[in-house]
Amino acid sequence: MLRVEDLHVAVGGKPILQGVNLHIKPGETHVLFGPNGSGKSTLLGAIIGFERYHITNGKIYFKGEDITSLSVHERAKLGIGIGFQRPPVLRGVSLGDLLKVTGSEENKVDELAESLHLQSFLERDVNDGFSGGEVKRSEMLQLLVQNPDFVLLDEPESGVDLENIALIGQSINQLLEKDGYCGDERCRRKLKEGRNKAGLIITHTGYILDYVPADLGHVLFDGKLSCTGLNPREMLGCIQKYGYADCTHCLA
Repeated sequence: MLRVEDLHVAVGGKPILQGVNLHIKPGETHVLFGPNGSGKSTLLGAIIGFERYHITNGKIYFKGEDITSLSVHERAKLGIGIGFQRPPVLRGVSLGDLLKVTGSEENKVDELAESLHLQSFLERDVNDGFSGGEVKRSEMLQLLVQNPDFVLLDEPESGVDLENIALIGQSINQLLEKDGYCGDERCRRKLKEGRNKAGLIITHTGYILDYVPADLGHVLFDGKLSCTGLNPREMLGCIQKYGYADCTHCLA
């Protein structure tokens, strides 16, 4: 579904990403670890098409189409969505009005808002005066209404209490068609084969992995991917024990 080839990205003239290669197939959820300043948010920004992330080399393909030069709204129309680590406040725009613009007639806004405990927020300006958990739930509601085929999530558990993490995890599973659960590997493979949605999740703490089953993990360090394509939980345990710089050695 998403293929990134030899991606080099600069921000303000400073090189950040240096030859990133990544392939996420339909139905897969990948997790991206890395220290602060390693380029994780830069990778997401380049994939969604924000102008400040200047691609100096490489290509980004989505559903087989080269989207490297497409604008943000063109990529969104193709089916890419993003959840920000620190979403902006949109004063003068109510959450309900925003959902009407971004969603389709098939989306049940009231039902989705109720599931995220946000019905009373629909008349309020987007994220204005919201708590950390409310902001993240607002982001998830917007994504559920948009219903993208591929979703980028930048630290969805950041600044969120345990109760809200569980609710956000449920919403991510709904978004990625992971509502079902199986205890054995054969059943999990069968569920995965029936999914088309895919995603890439940035996490520092790994808490979201307690609620969202992920397929593969990657570490972004010094602008390059390492330890790529491994079990996310094993990778997290290695990082917690040895740190990012040594994850290549302990997972080899």
